[in-house]
Amino acid sequence: MTQIDLAFSSCPNDTFIFNAMVHQLIDTGGIEFNPHIADVEELNRAAFNGAYRVTKLSFHAWLLLQDRYRLLDAGAALGYGCGPLLVARNGSLDVTKAHIAIPGEYTTAWLLLKLWEPHVGSVTVTRFDNILEGVKSGEFDAGLIIHEGRFVYPDYGLVSLVDLGQWWEEKTGMPIPLGCIALRRDTPDYEGDRIQDILRSSVEYALSHPDEGMDFIRGYAQELDDHVIREHISLYVNSFTIDLGQTGREAVKILEEMARRAGIIY
Repeated sequence: MTQIDLAFSSCPNDTFIFNAMVHQLIDTGGIEFNPHIADVEELNRAAFNGAYRVTKLSFHAWLLLQDRYRLLDAGAALGYGCGPLLVARNGSLDVTKAHIAIPGEYTTAWLLLKLWEPHVGSVTVTRFDNILEGVKSGEFDAGLIIHEGRFVYPDYGLVSLVDLGQWWEEKTGMPIPLGCIALRRDTPDYEGDRIQDILRSSVEYALSHPDEGMDFIRGYAQELDDHVIREHISLYVNSFTIDLGQTGREAVKILEEMARRAGIIY
């Protein structure tokens, strides 16, 4: 049996779509996937060293690594109404003078924030699950939140300064590309195509059996409330997760063009 390292985040949308692959609930064609589960920024950084053959990446990271990693059509977090939020205790905060916590310098959230406001104040990279508490306590003036943070930030007494997904949609009319599954380019094409087909089958299995992987998902979720977990999955797993399609790829192209024009990537 062929062994392949598979890296993805602990967020419910990832554990949901990879559950069937990891636990051999579908035909994997003689491939056994060895899971490596970590924060998405940790995975972004590991990809610069080619750590894993198949890995979750922020689209920001993939744009910087596309010469080394192939974008797979299945598994992406891309859609409408699902963008990162900039939150704070004070709704009138001047973000150009604020101390902002961000979930990683290679996250798409950080790329979007720089596109929205090129002159943000000072930033500190902080794990995504520490940001809300850091803003609430006053350690940071504002926080850039991703994943399930968008569902629970009011519980911390915080308000949204900007919904970067809404900003993106109004500006481009496109779904927002957040995260993707990428394959190291030293993988033969025939094997890469097979992995992509297995991934698509895993997503389809998850959507057809939505309760089957809940124990696996709960084991890694930062927010353990089942309602939050299901909302998270419903928001980030959609038709684009099955196949990026022409619209999804066009959205990624627009993101790259905007980032290059802004001098954020070269």
